[in-house]
Amino acid sequence: MPTPETFREPIVETDKQQRLLVIDDEENMRHMLQTLLEGNGYLVDTAENGLEALELIRKKNYTYILCDVRMPRMDGMAFLRASRELLDHSTVIMMSAYGTIDTALAAIKAGAYDFISKPFKVDEVLLTLKKAEERETLRRENTLLRREIEALHGEADFGAMVGRSRKIREVFDLARKVAPFSTTVLITGESGTGKELVARGLHAHSPRGSQPFVAVNCGTIPESLLESEFFGYIKGAFTGADANRKGLFVEADGGTLFLDEIGELPLDMQVKLLRVLQENEIRPLGSGKVHPVDVRIIAATAKNLAEEVRERRFREDLYYRLNVLEIHIPPLRERSEDIPILASHFLKRVNAKLKTAVKTIAPPALARLVEYPWPGNVRELENTIERAVIMAGGDTINGRDLPLEHDSGQDADPGQALLFSGHSLKKAGKLLEQRLISRALAATGGNKSRAAALLEISYPSLLSKIKQYNISP
Repeated sequence: MPTPETFREPIVETDKQQRLLVIDDEENMRHMLQTLLEGNGYLVDTAENGLEALELIRKKNYTYILCDVRMPRMDGMAFLRASRELLDHSTVIMMSAYGTIDTALAAIKAGAYDFISKPFKVDEVLLTLKKAEERETLRRENTLLRREIEALHGEADFGAMVGRSRKIREVFDLARKVAPFSTTVLITGESGTGKELVARGLHAHSPRGSQPFVAVNCGTIPESLLESEFFGYIKGAFTGADANRKGLFVEADGGTLFLDEIGELPLDMQVKLLRVLQENEIRPLGSGKVHPVDVRIIAATAKNLAEEVRERRFREDLYYRLNVLEIHIPPLRERSEDIPILASHFLKRVNAKLKTAVKTIAPPALARLVEYPWPGNVRELENTIERAVIMAGGDTINGRDLPLEHDSGQDADPGQALLFSGHSLKKAGKLLEQRLISRALAATGGNKSRAAALLEISYPSLLSKIKQYNISP
């Protein structure tokens, strides 16, 4: 065991005192580590076992925790499991005199950062803490860098979805909170808003991310085949069943099953799906045995399921079973500020797909994209950009390349769409000016300098008018 003289020469330099918790049932070990670590600049608390440590971490935040594996009342592994939601960003280092590779791996899988075998040298403890500190510093820098990049570009993402509007950021924030859990999620929104992309993002950001993601559109499977598709069948279950077949639940076992257009599921199949959700087991057609399944269900619908329940077209009990947490994706017309960034995103994707070199979208064409109501939502926008790239005669998409429905196809006079019932030219002029400024800001993604150039007015004048009309850039 190290002597007190060993503690006089600090190895780790800390910018500020960091709080550390030592958990060990041996009083001598606790005292030795406390003396060592306080001599190296840490604020140290100690606990005799996992239960005592749990009480401490409920009251204080610890940067590092040194925890013994074998202790009475609550051992180190039990402490790791019990404290998972309390530790937040604490770094846990396990210690044991009975260390094996299996023990170390089990500790790391349970959430520990590292494992030290007893007896250990002073340098080993301090250098392990130094490595942990460097890792934590790197993690903070990466988080800060990501936030700076998002702020610079004015965008965020979740899975394959991108956007910067307040509404879509709220969707991303909620999805990130829900993703790590196996909670059933109901995704609602109009057709083409990206419900499957959110489902795939939930799967990718979950502990099931390396397991299968199985997607099925409930409205495309013939009613007579639904049960066999979902639950599978055994050989001889019916005419033509000449071999065993896995169903969708077995294919998704351990992963995620995405049930798109769940509102199209017939009532009798809804009953069978409800039973699977309640019992976590399936019975293949023709089999007398049930098989347990571990599947996370994510459902999606463009229908109003609450209205479907009132009309008795959807089972109320299944609705509440699916709607543990709802993520609603707003239509594109309600988040028009996302259109420029989405258009740019799709332009890059289409260029890569078609081996084309269209570089930009002309401001008048982008303004038309922003003004268009997009009944087909993001899917329609992506298809429109692909058509425009094909139609473009050079390296720029112009208005003539955008044959949009409900749109004249020309850069029409904005005053034609102005709704004004009075006769005052002064009031009409203000309304038109307000609309043109809003259009320019949307077309430039909120860039005021570019919007001022597009409007052919000075930057200070634009700022004054934004304030005058209370326009949100």
